[in-house]
Amino acid sequence: MNEPEEDTAQTVHAAAERYRNWGRWGPDDQRGTLNFITPDKVLEAASLVRRGDVVSLALPFDATGPQTGELGRVNPLHTMTFTGTDAAAGVQDFLPHGFGAADDTITMPLQCGTQWDGLSHIFDRGRMWNGYPATDVTGLDGARRNGIEQVADGFVSRGVLLDLARHCGLSSLDPGFAITERLLLECIDAQGESARIGRGDIVLVRTGFLGARRRDGWGDYAGGDAPGLSFDTADWLYRTEIAAIATDTWGVEVRPNELADSFQPLHQVMVPNMGLFVGEIFALDDLAARCAGDGVYDFLFVAPPLPVTGAVGSPANPQAIR
Repeated sequence: MNEPEEDTAQTVHAAAERYRNWGRWGPDDQRGTLNFITPDKVLEAASLVRRGDVVSLALPFDATGPQTGELGRVNPLHTMTFTGTDAAAGVQDFLPHGFGAADDTITMPLQCGTQWDGLSHIFDRGRMWNGYPATDVTGLDGARRNGIEQVADGFVSRGVLLDLARHCGLSSLDPGFAITERLLLECIDAQGESARIGRGDIVLVRTGFLGARRRDGWGDYAGGDAPGLSFDTADWLYRTEIAAIATDTWGVEVRPNELADSFQPLHQVMVPNMGLFVGEIFALDDLAARCAGDGVYDFLFVAPPLPVTGAVGSPANPQAIR
């Protein structure tokens, strides 16, 4: 796709209105597509635990992460406030009879590592999810609507891994590789019945890009060119009624973005209009190897956010339980 700026705006706005879910779950809703996860869906997901095999999908939160300062995002700063050397030196005099302790703090953007975008993270023409005004996100309170704390009990469902890199016979898809609906469907067919997508599922898309950059150096992983979802997947994302989508890339959608003079146009459709939750920087290589080993691509998926009041996103430590 390579459209003039005016045509790009028309394309994005038309898709936003076509796939808009505002009011679908009532005028006060702040959960978006997580409403597709019902108690029966959670029970279905729990039944997928067969061996008790648990896989963390989180990148370590430390100074070696991918951030470069793009969009003001930096890697975590971990600081010790009490240490074992303090205890050994006897300077923790407030602790009696030889008792010692260590304590620490962390300073970081909430979206610098494995994380969920909240429904207050992206705006479309001054509105966020369910039509709430962008002005409901303030410097004083953060997100007065659609804060990540609204879904503190969310992200427990059937997870499905779509291993696009393996399906294409590659260790990693190249930057600029656009994953189309057709390719998603081909991958599902190739992986078989356990990869079928249903309402309320949480879909994980592996491009191999995070693993490649961890091995070879982050470079411009954070904010640079990357493989990802094509803008044309908007219809599939809407039609399947999934609860969330996550990838092993910084921005989920293909970069450079396909539409001329645009920045993350699929986000503009997914987050404020569909109410679809988006996960980024998920470490999927270990899970992919296990799924390929036994041919089973679905699992119990658990990845609640930190309930930071008013936050527009949150770190997560997602677990695939097989």
